Amino acid sequence: MAHSRFNGGGSGACENDSVLLDRDETRNRSAKVQEDEIPRPENLGPQVIVSPDTRREQRIPPGQSRTKKWPVLDASGTPSVDPLKWRLRMEGLVRNSVEWSFEQFQTLPRQQVFADFHCVTRWSRLGNLWEGVSTRSLVEAAGGVLPEAKFVLAYGYDYGWTTNLPLEDFLADDALVAFSHDGEPISAEHGGPVRLIVPRLYAWKSAKWLSSVEFLAADRPGFWERNGYHMHGDPWTEERYDG
Repeated sequence: MAHSRFNGGGSGACENDSVLLDRDETRNRSAKVQEDEIPRPENLGPQVIVSPDTRREQRIPPGQSRTKKWPVLDASGTPSVDPLKWRLRMEGLVRNSVEWSFEQFQTLPRQQVFADFHCVTRWSRLGNLWEGVSTRSLVEAAGGVLPEAKFVLAYGYDYGWTTNLPLEDFLADDALVAFSHDGEPISAEHGGPVRLIVPRLYAWKSAKWLSSVEFLAADRPGFWERNGYHMHGDPWTEERYDG
């Protein structure tokens, strides 16, 4: 199956959980530093989907530490993705393959999600407000999945990067394909113009620079999964690495 790629550096960034390069904060022009108080969901409007993990008494999973910053770890740089050329495709075991341009994508029904964000490299940023299109809405636009679909493989524009996850996690009520973070467009360093957000798994499962999603009958390991990362990635049971 062919997937277009844009110019730019290789696999992942902190949200795809490479540990190869930690960029200096001064290089991240979109750096956002939170207040000391942990953001909580109580004052959000009814239109916001609240990820259930944000209602836990203890919001930081085992082995994690809170950061108030918005770190970027990068394997080899950020790909250059022109929004005018960006496309998102749903394919595989769906009733109808469908593709959106960035302009078309922005006309779809929007959803806000309040969620925590857990990097496998042991930091957590609590209380993020994402806006985008729910994964359920995108699947509905493709006519739904076929009965044999059990998994998805998400593709990024960064040189063939992929990650796998169960269909039930992809279709969770707090999962979305996002274009905004805390009221601002998602920067290129953090996966913009559009990235996947699956809050209840480690953040490498939230594919940056999302280009397509393939629906599968059998699980297929993605880039980091082929290199020793866990096939599932639940932060609450520390599913960091296989073995």
